[in-house]
Amino acid sequence: MQKRPVDVAVISDLHLGTYACRAKEFVSYLNSIEPRLLILNGDIIDGWQFSKHYFPLHHITAIQQIFHLLSNGTRVIYITGNHDETLRRYADLHLGNFQLADKVVIEIDGKMNWIFHGDVFDHTTANQAKFWGKLGSNGYAMLLGFNKMINKMMRLLGREKVSLSKKIMEQFHKRFVRIDAFETMIAELAIEKKYDCVICGHIHQPVKRVYSNEKGAVTYLNSGDWVEHMTSLEYYNNDWHLYTHQQEETQPEPAKQPKPKPEVITNEIAIYLHSLTQPSAI
Repeated sequence: MQKRPVDVAVISDLHLGTYACRAKEFVSYLNSIEPRLLILNGDIIDGWQFSKHYFPLHHITAIQQIFHLLSNGTRVIYITGNHDETLRRYADLHLGNFQLADKVVIEIDGKMNWIFHGDVFDHTTANQAKFWGKLGSNGYAMLLGFNKMINKMMRLLGREKVSLSKKIMEQFHKRFVRIDAFETMIAELAIEKKYDCVICGHIHQPVKRVYSNEKGAVTYLNSGDWVEHMTSLEYYNNDWHLYTHQQEETQPEPAKQPKPKPEVITNEIAIYLHSLTQPSAI
C-alpha cells in the first residue's frame, strides 16, 4: 500500500483499553501515512476505564505501530489529556525522538500553532465534577457496547447501522459542555496570545474553523476522536487538513520493512515545549 507523506499528523481520543476504541482502524490509518511528526493529543490510553482484563491484540498492535514509527525516524509527541492525566507528573520527558508534554507550540512555515488536549477548559472535568465525568464515561462505554449489539442485528436484517451513542454524546455536549462556548473561549485566548492556529481534542467534535474578533483571527481545529468519527488532522501542502478514515479503508497490516530515516525537524518546523499545569498558566 502506497503511504501518504504528511508533515504532521495530530490524533486524539483513541481511548485504548476500552470497548469503544477503534484500534484496528487506527492501525490501518497509521499504516497509510508517513508522518515526519506525530502528535498524540491526549486520551490515547484510557486510564479511567483501563482494566488488565481487557487489552486486546489490536490495542497492543496500535502501541507497537507507534513505536515502529519512532524507530523509523518519526518524531512523536504525546500530549496528556484528562483520561491519561497520571502521565502529567512526567511532563517534559524526552527520550530520543519521543517527548511527553502538557502542551506544545510549533512553528510551521512561519505560523505559530498552539496544541493541547483541551480538558482544562471543560468545567465537567474539574474538581467535584470529575467524579460525574468518570461515571458518565463508564456509562458511555456501556452504551457503545449496547450500540454494537444493535448494529449486528441491523446488519443481519439488512438495515443501515445506527449510532445511539453519537446522538447521546451530542446532546451531552450541547447541554453540559457547551461546545460553542468552549471553542470560542479557546479561540479568543489564542488570538490574545497572537497564535495563528489552535488545536484541541477532548470534545470528540472534529472541525476546522476560522474565528475572528476585533483583536484578530485564528484558525481553530479539533482532531476529533477514534471512537465515533475516526478523524485526524494532517499538515501538508502548507495547510491543515481534516481527515476522516473510512471503515472500508482498513487493510491487513503490511510486513514491516526497514526504510530510510527522514529528517523530522527542519528549518520550517521548530518545536518549543512548555509545561501546562492549570488554566491560568495557559
